[in-house]
Amino acid sequence: MTSTKDGVLVAAKQFLNFVNKSPSPFHVVQEVKALLLSSGFKELSETEPWSIKPLDKCFLTRNHSTIIAFAVGGKFKPGNGFSIIGAHTDSPCLKVKPRSKTDKSGYQMVGVQCYGGGIWHTWFDRDLTLAGRVITKNGDKLEHRLLNVEKPILKIPNICIHLMRDHNEKFSPNKESHLIPVLATAVQAELQDGSPKPSGENNKDALKEEKDKHQPLLVKLICDKLNIQPDQMMDFELCLADTQPAAIGGVLDEFIFSPRLDNLLNAYCATTALAESCNGNGLAADPNIRLICLFDNEEVGSESAQGAASTLQELVLRRLSAGGTSTAFEEAIPKSYMVSADQAHAVHPNYPEKHEDNHKIGLHKGVAVKFNANQRYATTAMTASILREIARREQCPLQEIVVRNDSACGSTIGPIMSAKLGIPTIDVGAPQLSMHSIREMCCTSSVLQTSQLFKAFFEHYPSVFASMQ
Repeated sequence: MTSTKDGVLVAAKQFLNFVNKSPSPFHVVQEVKALLLSSGFKELSETEPWSIKPLDKCFLTRNHSTIIAFAVGGKFKPGNGFSIIGAHTDSPCLKVKPRSKTDKSGYQMVGVQCYGGGIWHTWFDRDLTLAGRVITKNGDKLEHRLLNVEKPILKIPNICIHLMRDHNEKFSPNKESHLIPVLATAVQAELQDGSPKPSGENNKDALKEEKDKHQPLLVKLICDKLNIQPDQMMDFELCLADTQPAAIGGVLDEFIFSPRLDNLLNAYCATTALAESCNGNGLAADPNIRLICLFDNEEVGSESAQGAASTLQELVLRRLSAGGTSTAFEEAIPKSYMVSADQAHAVHPNYPEKHEDNHKIGLHKGVAVKFNANQRYATTAMTASILREIARREQCPLQEIVVRNDSACGSTIGPIMSAKLGIPTIDVGAPQLSMHSIREMCCTSSVLQTSQLFKAFFEHYPSVFASMQ
């Protein structure tokens, strides 16, 4: 499948719009929902019975941060297989502590926790904001409200080189002491709202109300954005995010400079591929159910009610298998196939020695298939061969990646899901640089190449599976 430069840029710019609207997992799910609803999908609830029929297109969410969507093939019957793409909605970031009010040396600051394995020095000297969800009380109801403060309100300033002469050689910030963003000065805060200065370096009083756990200016900002009173704010989950938008870069407009490429690129491409694969008559002839499963909490191990290690995916697949024989679910599993999609490490031009010599993947060269003999990735010779055949049919380029034997290997939801369900699984990812930095880098080609591969998977997997001996 060939792509023009214009087509590549159009797809990349559409992805940038998605990223810029998705500063937290809650916003990611909201944007995915919008894409699905515009493509004719309807929302289901876990708490209600389902009546699923061929050609139905549906989705459900859990915790507002995980979403599973599916399209039922026209020839599906219980016991048939599932064609699944899995990705995740979260990225390494800083999250506001439950009691974040911190006062130091005349500054009002916001206490944060480190979420995931971020490159934390990249968060210094960035124009930061807050995004996530706030739980509010409206009468007798608790409501989930999205928050995105679209201006820079926080900063983590570096120590100047004059006070740390070996800064360039030994800078290693203490994550508890040095990674605290500044919100305001105490002097200006007092002039602004007339509140008294806090006594001592930290306010250590026994705080009873949610609003008293955080800086008054922060509480006011949140309440003003949501048009609520402070006593209506029950709790929140807020991420720090860079206010600089994602952008096309490079002298040839060939790069994407963006936050959260890991793993919003695959979440977005899986969503668009599912929606586009339902156009035309292809779905009507499909014996399988096509699914995307976008989980939260992958960056911290997936062990949560909304993570890939939960029972969520299994419960959904069991419900979709209902109505057949008593073993319909068990019959479906060996007919199914899962693509675990998470970003991959492109060869770094300044550190080429960090990459295995025969597996240096490059930008613009296609999605990479990930292999690891120690099962950090779930790829097998069989699952790789199936995807190669699918890619061949649509001329989608593929690469292969293996880490060096003397290097640690990250992992994905692939081994988790394949072990829990026994579904044949492959790990893949588009190549990128600066993974887990606040600003990451990939190529514009990756968006279209990944979407095309995923769409080809949905359309061709059943016939490829049927051809296996």
